[in-house]
Amino acid sequence: MKDYLVRGMSMDGFVKAVAIRSTELVRRGAQIQKTSPNATAAFGRCLTAASMMGNMQKVEDGSMTLQVRGGGPIGTITVVSDSVGNVRGCVTEPRVPLVEKYPGKLDVGATVGTDGTLTVIRDLQMKEPYIGSTQLVSGEIGDDVTAYFVQSEQIPTACALGVLVDRDQSVKVAGGYLLQLLPGAPDEVIDTLEKGISQAGAVTPMLEAGMTPEDILGQVCGSLGVVFLETTEVTYKCYCTRERVERALISLGRKELEEIRQEGKTFPVECQFCDAVYSFTPEDIQKLLEKI
Repeated sequence: MKDYLVRGMSMDGFVKAVAIRSTELVRRGAQIQKTSPNATAAFGRCLTAASMMGNMQKVEDGSMTLQVRGGGPIGTITVVSDSVGNVRGCVTEPRVPLVEKYPGKLDVGATVGTDGTLTVIRDLQMKEPYIGSTQLVSGEIGDDVTAYFVQSEQIPTACALGVLVDRDQSVKVAGGYLLQLLPGAPDEVIDTLEKGISQAGAVTPMLEAGMTPEDILGQVCGSLGVVFLETTEVTYKCYCTRERVERALISLGRKELEEIRQEGKTFPVECQFCDAVYSFTPEDIQKLLEKI
């Protein structure tokens, strides 16, 4: 089944909602980064959140970067989403040790850490990108995304994310939802939404039970009801090209390129976001030197 996200609105128009099935894109990201179970869960939650946030941005050719740096063993998690919700990303330390809250429950917060920040960089195709940053709350990612929107963008938000890693270390299911209150929402709407979120419980059991993104939004919004506005397929997608890698090599400068060429070997460049490897012969490096 392909991954997709669905955008909707409560029937009274006070709640903006998006939910996603991200199982395949998280599997692909974990495969590329060769993550251990705890890293898979942390990285997968970031991929899931970034996909929804990027899609909600709705700026053509724009992008959104989510960076989590919590001081934990995983180091820094960086995920980039395009305006559709296609994502790519990387982690500093993919092979972190297994840490559980209790048997069968991975401790993502311990893997990420809480001594650090969640940073959002929005490229809105303007002169300068928008950059917002907040202190991490729990390192569980969902709580931290919620806190980011409330503190940095002043938007009351609820974000829940889930990645279920199977016994064989594969990704069984992944997904989540993001709800935002629009200005003027009355107290009864807030109360109903809080009740719906509480009764729905964690995302992972809903995904494991086979609930779709539409089902999940219906569950959390409860009696508010949901009008579905748009459904979009999303995937793990990298935009690297040989031309971009060439520009990156040129930016190293003449001295460093000369040293690479003088080694007389084929120089491989691996994309940090995907498993593509670009090979440059001494002759290729010479051509780059001629462009400087």
